[in-house]
Amino acid sequence: MRNPPALEQLVESLRCLPGVGPKSALRMAYHLLQRDRSGANGLAQALHNALQVVTHCSLCNTFSEDIVCPLCAADNRDPTLLCVVEMPTDLMMLEQTRVFQGRYFVLMGKLSPLDGIGPKEIHLEKLLKRAQDGVVEEVVLATNYTVEGEATAHYISELLRSRGLKVSRIARGLPMGGEIEHVDSGTLAQALMERRSVR
Repeated sequence: MRNPPALEQLVESLRCLPGVGPKSALRMAYHLLQRDRSGANGLAQALHNALQVVTHCSLCNTFSEDIVCPLCAADNRDPTLLCVVEMPTDLMMLEQTRVFQGRYFVLMGKLSPLDGIGPKEIHLEKLLKRAQDGVVEEVVLATNYTVEGEATAHYISELLRSRGLKVSRIARGLPMGGEIEHVDSGTLAQALMERRSVR
């Protein structure tokens, strides 16, 4: 027995979410229709509204309802520092530290040729234009320490350094409060290689 066409369409639509397979999508669809129709209606309205009003900031490329997002519009940020991150969630995590006071650029991804994601898909032309605005003095690369994140950081650093910009990379090593016996050998090796003098 087949599900009604509208239900099948809902299941297929839910499968566009990362990590959601056919069974999970079917469970979600059943839940929304059987147990939480008001929640489903709220989800539909919120999704429709977000698609209508959320766009990309013209300067940093993060999600925004305005042409320029509040972070880029703030006049208390240091315009000479530009931090490059992969996703808006990375920007939010860095902001929570309250340490970085510069500006940002969000790539909305990372280089991954096997997935068809090249320089165009991560907005490198827009980044180059932003980094060469005559105000930026240092670009801080804060991509993830994954194979793709490292490749992205290397590619961007080569592009920017060839244009005379100062480029730095966030450090890596032992987590705050971490115990050596519980840290993987790769992280420990990196911490040893990137050791600093004690002041």
